[in-house]
Amino acid sequence: MDRPFIQVDLVSRRFENTGMAEGADLPLRYQTPDVWAAQVLRDPAALLNDHAHLEKKAAANALELLNRWPEPNPPEYWVEKMTAIARDEVEHLAVVSRLLARRGGRLTKYHRNPYAQALRELVRRGTGVSELLDRLMVSALIEARSCERFEVLSRNCGDAELAKLYSELWASENGHYRIFIDLARQLPEMRDVEGRWSELLDAEAAIITAQSPGPRMHSCPANVG
Repeated sequence: MDRPFIQVDLVSRRFENTGMAEGADLPLRYQTPDVWAAQVLRDPAALLNDHAHLEKKAAANALELLNRWPEPNPPEYWVEKMTAIARDEVEHLAVVSRLLARRGGRLTKYHRNPYAQALRELVRRGTGVSELLDRLMVSALIEARSCERFEVLSRNCGDAELAKLYSELWASENGHYRIFIDLARQLPEMRDVEGRWSELLDAEAAIITAQSPGPRMHSCPANVG
């Protein structure tokens, strides 16, 4: 049943009058050029396979964060927000996987995302609330970058079905990014939260531009320089 995906479509309609770029208001410090979309869309099946794996990992990340709320006073609605994100990501996984199968592809068993791995290496592990802050910010960065990539794809995709998919998923990823960064800003006893966010934004820009080209959601254009 595709009802949840239709809900994403309804959310995206709120931004139709203003346009996705204006509504996104993303703080990313590297803007993806349109040439990236042209390059990755040369192999749409591989791109869909990569996309499906990212949705699966995003669902797992939200569930993993579910039990990491800060004691004694977690931000309001922590569990509800994490479960809602996990549900959304699983629904997106189902939609993308079905589209991949209809086009003659199939989900591969193994998948690597060096972009996300490099971001997660920045997490200050074993530092209590500081670790949680970094985990939330890294999650926000991945969602924000995916949101930006969906917008670029939707504008540059000649395949109407894929363009509609990316346009509809944009609104959902934008919402997830905002949830993660808002929760990070609500963590108790944290100092210089905005300073850490700025550091990670700089790091993300360096990491995304260091990625190899290819039909992946978090690749870099072949001619970046």
